[in-house]
Amino acid sequence: MRSVSSRSSQTTTVAVRSFAKVNLGLYIGAARADGYHDLRTIYQTIALHDVIRVTVGRGRGLEILCNDPRVPLDSSNTCYRIATRVLEELGAKVKVTIEIEKRLPVQGGLGAASSNAVATMIALELALGKTRKPRSKQKLSATARLRIAAEVGSDLPLFLIGGTILGVGRGEEVYPLPDLPAMAMVVVTPEVGVSTPQAFADWDAQAQLTRSRASDRLFEVGCALSAWLSDFGYPNTGASAKGGSRTGNLLSGLVRTGIENDFERVVFPQYPELRDIKGALERAGSSYASLSGSGSTLYGLFRSPADAAKAASRLRKQGLKAVATSTLTRQQYWKRSRVSR
Repeated sequence: MRSVSSRSSQTTTVAVRSFAKVNLGLYIGAARADGYHDLRTIYQTIALHDVIRVTVGRGRGLEILCNDPRVPLDSSNTCYRIATRVLEELGAKVKVTIEIEKRLPVQGGLGAASSNAVATMIALELALGKTRKPRSKQKLSATARLRIAAEVGSDLPLFLIGGTILGVGRGEEVYPLPDLPAMAMVVVTPEVGVSTPQAFADWDAQAQLTRSRASDRLFEVGCALSAWLSDFGYPNTGASAKGGSRTGNLLSGLVRTGIENDFERVVFPQYPELRDIKGALERAGSSYASLSGSGSTLYGLFRSPADAAKAASRLRKQGLKAVATSTLTRQQYWKRSRVSR
């Protein structure tokens, strides 16, 4: 950790896992008056995670600690911003220390900073509930949580749902979908970081050159996503089908309907090594590979955990930072979020 905090016996610490997400398709629409873009995407939470520890005690102030020097420790940190909002909403006047144990990449497209912020919100509420007087306001309403999350950042609300989620608007408008089955996957995290604002700027420049109509683009996207989900059997996903066949249908549908991430069109020319990694995932046996968010993380979906483990080993021998993991259903997401102490 980059800072040391003193703790007394009158403090309460709550630790939660801060899970990552990937995008199963991401489509970019027109730039809006507020500077954002209309998006269409399906978010999927996965088992890779950071750990957030929130300590509440007597006094005042807010302190951020982190084991990664690239993470800001001031008010620009999303954890700092959301903790401030929660304290204001609940009228709490306490000393708060937030420790971020980083395992996920910075600027990786996995939503780590957004997930960290939501994990901070959850842990802070739990810690305050253990320390505050019975008559004091201890919990936020579900509406307040979503409002605060959306105000702090576009990707935050998805982490208040977990599992498989439809994201529209600038990504902050989220709708829970029936969960896709848990899928084996390999995640590759390159050393390079991709700037999301720059990726959007590059997309806008390309759109002006091609004169593509954003409204038509998002209509096409809606058709593609609907075709994929309908092909898989939504909303009746076929509970009687074996997990392997369901996963196989899902993966083949992703390929057949052409679900893709628009950011690949502008990120790959700037970072050709990322295109090469996608190719390496496909050669290692991935049924579907994609950039997550604006990158730089890439992932590949596999038909079984054994296939994913074999592929991750092969990619590591090629010098890539690859790890086998899996997607998380909504139930798994919440069941595994709390860290036992």
